[in-house]
Amino acid sequence: MLLFFLVGLLVHFVFFASIFDIYFTSPLVHGMTPQFTPLPPPARRLVLIVADGLRADALCELDKSENARAPFIRNIIMHEGSWGISHTRVPTESRPGHVALIAGFYEDVSAVTKGWKENPVEFDSLFNESKYTWSWGSQDILSMFAKGATGDHVFTYSYDAKEEDFGAQDVAKLDIWVFDKVKEFFHAARNNQSLLSKLNEEKIVFFLHLLGIDTNGHAHRPSSREYKDNIKLVDEGIKEIVSLIKEFFGNDEKTAFILTSDHGMTDWGSHGAGHPSETFTPFVIWGPGIKHPQKVSAQQFDDTLLKECKLEYWKRRDISQADIAPLMASLIGVPFPLNSVGILPEGYLNNTDVFIAESMFTNAVQILEQFKVKMTQKKEVTLPFFFTPFKLLSDSKQLNILRKARSYIKLKKYDEAVSLCKELIYLALKGLSYYHTYDRFFLGIGVVLGFVGWASYASLLIIKSHSGLRRGVRKEVKKPSHLLSCCFVVIGVLIAFFLLIQGSSWTYYVYCLLPVPIWYAVLREYQVIQDLVTSLLAFPSSHFVGYLLLCTLGIEVLVLSFFYRYVLTAGLIVLAGWPFITQLWTRAKSISLSWIFFCLLLAVFPLMPVVGRKPNIFLVMGAGLLVLLLSLFVVASFIKRKDSFVNEELLLHLLQMLSIVFSMCVVYSTHKSLLRKQGLPLVNQLVSWLILASSFIAPLLSPTVLLERLVSIFLSSMSTYLLLSTGYEAVFPLVLSCLMFVWIHMEQETLQQSGGSGKQKVTRIQFTCSPGITQFRQLCLDDTRRAFFLVFFLVTAFFGTGNIASVNSFDLASVYCFLTVFSPYMMGALMMWKILIPFVLVMCAFEAVQLTTQLSSKSLFLMVLVISDIMALHFFFLVKDYGSWLDIGTSISHYVIVMSMTIFLVFLNGLAQLLTTKKLKLCGKPKSHLV
Repeated sequence: MLLFFLVGLLVHFVFFASIFDIYFTSPLVHGMTPQFTPLPPPARRLVLIVADGLRADALCELDKSENARAPFIRNIIMHEGSWGISHTRVPTESRPGHVALIAGFYEDVSAVTKGWKENPVEFDSLFNESKYTWSWGSQDILSMFAKGATGDHVFTYSYDAKEEDFGAQDVAKLDIWVFDKVKEFFHAARNNQSLLSKLNEEKIVFFLHLLGIDTNGHAHRPSSREYKDNIKLVDEGIKEIVSLIKEFFGNDEKTAFILTSDHGMTDWGSHGAGHPSETFTPFVIWGPGIKHPQKVSAQQFDDTLLKECKLEYWKRRDISQADIAPLMASLIGVPFPLNSVGILPEGYLNNTDVFIAESMFTNAVQILEQFKVKMTQKKEVTLPFFFTPFKLLSDSKQLNILRKARSYIKLKKYDEAVSLCKELIYLALKGLSYYHTYDRFFLGIGVVLGFVGWASYASLLIIKSHSGLRRGVRKEVKKPSHLLSCCFVVIGVLIAFFLLIQGSSWTYYVYCLLPVPIWYAVLREYQVIQDLVTSLLAFPSSHFVGYLLLCTLGIEVLVLSFFYRYVLTAGLIVLAGWPFITQLWTRAKSISLSWIFFCLLLAVFPLMPVVGRKPNIFLVMGAGLLVLLLSLFVVASFIKRKDSFVNEELLLHLLQMLSIVFSMCVVYSTHKSLLRKQGLPLVNQLVSWLILASSFIAPLLSPTVLLERLVSIFLSSMSTYLLLSTGYEAVFPLVLSCLMFVWIHMEQETLQQSGGSGKQKVTRIQFTCSPGITQFRQLCLDDTRRAFFLVFFLVTAFFGTGNIASVNSFDLASVYCFLTVFSPYMMGALMMWKILIPFVLVMCAFEAVQLTTQLSSKSLFLMVLVISDIMALHFFFLVKDYGSWLDIGTSISHYVIVMSMTIFLVFLNGLAQLLTTKKLKLCGKPKSHLV
């Protein structure tokens, strides 16, 4: 069985990785020729200012006194330059946002997992194509483009990463540091001849990365005074820098300026998903080659930004974020970034018609080059008779469009040339997508076959080993098995040969060959299949259809809960009626009432707002007090059993209660300290980490008696969970745990009702290492319900307090008791543990249910895996890479979550067994019983 779980773990890792190979491989290709406009550019230099985390509405809106929050930028919009909204894509994070701005392409989702400080693949950028680039700001951002640049012409100046402290007194100092360093740089340049000569070159870029607004947004929310004051500070700083640069270069009118942002921010201070507050970023540009403000009588947009900002009569030109890269390249005359898929927004350009047409032609050729390389790459690894070219853009059509566009330019028909170039760009981008997804159907079939085969094999294994269905196996039948193995070996060899002659990558071998041994294992169990079919034929058809519909409905409810949290509420209300369907209501009324009460109480949580949007420290305090009261009641009940409760056990429970008190004190004092902008106190930080570390050890010191061990696990988990809570979610694991305790008693009553062995008191049951399967009863239909209950409770634990499928549901304030200095991996790990704590509580309760119902853990666990795999297959078909970016991001998240849940089940099942069955002994003193 251990081998089965190891193989199962490997198979699920393959299924998990498949989503990125099938839907989200890197779009980049290499080997293109640089393309640039063969005409003098309007600007010699460019200043790119990126205000990290700046929302479009926050920059443009007026305050209560009808005064502009950013008067200098508003003056630019109304009197000097052009403006619009830059529409970003999911994930709305700093790294992909800056890559889209500076390199002109959208990173695939898997690139985000490679980190903020390294390039998963090499790519070209505006900085690389420039003569010189000087940049100031966060090391995490600057290093991405410095490392990818060829030669020694990209210079970076960054502050220490420790300065990025969400709890600091004034994080606006990050932006002040940038402005001060830029001023020092230009003052020093006057006395540095070598630097001065470089600055007087053309095709140079100055990049200012301003992180203060983003940090203040995370720490205090975008509606806070700190966030808005930081915008004013940035506006004043930009005004000074613009004046300084213009003066330095003698007001030569050859400097173009751009202010934009990498992403926005939600009202609750998060980003990463596709809400308009995250995808709408400001774009303001002014200088040579840029159109001046244009007054219009009316303009139509789907949002209310124009009205809110009172800019209804100032022409707004919206662009996609990747379009900024070719615009910047065109302004200073450098080659368009080789990997850019941005389309030059000619509506911003104030230049001759021939320059605009030539620039558009360059843009079209640059994207067409990528299409040609992509087509060649795919052609080389596909057999000629299998290769299907992109019919909308054949070689002859490419030449025809390019020839026509060139002739239109010669004939001075510039509008026709621009229109034709746009047509070529759209076709080339469509062709890029076609070749990028060329093997998707082929690989998808392999993964689906693997999914179905694995779920089938797991089901057969349950029937074979854990049910009374089988009547016997005829071991003497060997010839069909031998023939079967030969057939599958031949199939595997043929698939491998086909992939070999196509020169496919090693991952193709994994996805295509994996189903072969899986289906071989399935068909080897033909005797079990035969017995199953015979049994189903003997089963009443109406009952069979009824059970099938019920199982389908249950799976669909689980799937729908990923999209609509209120489905969990409906499910919990239905579960509350379970005692009435059975005879439990008459046999165990008090337990049934408890079940109904906690089901209905837990049903409230999915109806509440997502965690973090409305932080409330008093709810966290209230949750802590409730835990203390409950623990006092439990300890009092333990003390009444004088024959079984000893001094050491009492001391452990008191220490765990003291840990809850410490957690409450740390949460409260940290909250007050951050409000006063005094940062995270070192004592609080140390206590928080000590509580986290002790939460893994304390349960192992408690007795292995079922209730006592579960109470110890609950108290240890709650002490950590309180430290990671910001509002009502602190109450969630408390209610969930109470329901889990009731579930254990309910299942024991159900087993006794169905004719199980004599009821053993829960207070007497011991957690021990699982004995052999022969000591447990066989599976029955009611065990399918138990498996469904577990999956339902796991999904409730995931989505009960927020939609974690959306990245912006994560609130950085959750980890402020542990650290406030930006550390993506550590913060991510802490937030992941917060998500997993309710998961662990459910799994520990599941261990108890298996013990009280005398059921093999392996059998029920296999049933849970089958249900999870069916859900995963469901989400595999729902994954999108088209439509709105919110839908795309959500579909990916759902599949990743359900696959992670399946993989984590294996690990968490082991963790739950460790927490429930193992016991540490700190000393060998004899036990002294409490009298």
